[in-house]
Amino acid sequence: MDTSLPLALLGGLTPQQFMKRHWQKKPLLVRQAIPQFQPLLDRAALVDLAAQEDVESRLVQQLPDAPGGWRMRKGPFQRRAIPPFRQGGWTLLVQGVDALDNRVHRLLQQFRFVPQARLDDLMISYATDGGGVGPHFDSYDVFLLQAHGKRRWRIGRQKDFSLQPDVPLKILSNFVAEEEFVLEPGDMLYLPPRYAHDGIAEGECMTYSIGFRSPQRGELARELLLRLADDLADAPETLYRDPSQPAVDRPGDVPVALQAFAREAVEMALDDPLALARVLGEYLTEPKQNVWFEPTDEEAADRPLTAVVLDRRSRMAYDEHHIFINGEAYRAAGRDATLMRQLADQGALDKAAVSRASVGAKDLLQSWYEAGWLQVDEGTSL
Repeated sequence: MDTSLPLALLGGLTPQQFMKRHWQKKPLLVRQAIPQFQPLLDRAALVDLAAQEDVESRLVQQLPDAPGGWRMRKGPFQRRAIPPFRQGGWTLLVQGVDALDNRVHRLLQQFRFVPQARLDDLMISYATDGGGVGPHFDSYDVFLLQAHGKRRWRIGRQKDFSLQPDVPLKILSNFVAEEEFVLEPGDMLYLPPRYAHDGIAEGECMTYSIGFRSPQRGELARELLLRLADDLADAPETLYRDPSQPAVDRPGDVPVALQAFAREAVEMALDDPLALARVLGEYLTEPKQNVWFEPTDEEAADRPLTAVVLDRRSRMAYDEHHIFINGEAYRAAGRDATLMRQLADQGALDKAAVSRASVGAKDLLQSWYEAGWLQVDEGTSL
């Protein structure tokens, strides 16, 4: 993607201008970001997805007799558990639809001017008249693309982030709206993290939420340290020894030698200068728990690869020394590294590119194909 070219998706701004002026700074309303946009899934297809065990879904209803007037349930949902479509005030949310449908996956690729490591997923929200999830804020950036019907959004820079007590949703107690917009199909609203918003359906409507992951520092440190510790589990075990430890009259005092031993253990985990970058890449490309891949059947796996595309569920990234895919890391350099980075950036390799790969790189691509991480490009025959 040429980030210096204006995009209708961003209201005529270039990706460079958008990132400088709006990203994590201020909202942007774009009328007809995608002109004449039609929903990629109808409500029946969305309800079918919400019935699947491996799909994350939620049903939010506004009910007078529920705590705080709200009820939230987690899927899967059988069709009879879904309220009548003529009944107002309810919302069905289905997470990670980009991993379930190629059309939605292709839509998500229009947002690749943001690093892929930050992109989370696309959620579809279907609501009947008056439906919503209450005034709230997200801890991440989000693009709200209207796919069907109308939704009225009220937004504001919130100073008071206290939440309503005893409510199954994180609803702000004292929401103050500063601006208000009605979005129609093809319109889009970008909101930075912690920008309060409240969306109410005006009639039946469907909204696509493109969300970006923002790991907390503590969460990230915990994940990376656990992975580094796992690496040390395969190293020869070294037990703490203190043959020179004298008798003590203050047994509660932690020995200085034991503190030094603990420090050395942590330093050993970081002894490899590339270790931290490696486990970060593995963490960022780890598939979500409900994502699984179907291995390629034996007949197809026996055929030589030509053009390939990343499976829509695959996560791929790279740094200066590694290639990462679906939680695994590979050292790469030279022509093969360039090829793999192209696959991560563009999501595909044509026949000519695959033919230039070394034997080792071709074997790696073949193994990814057999695991279901790659697919044959349907536009190119084997």
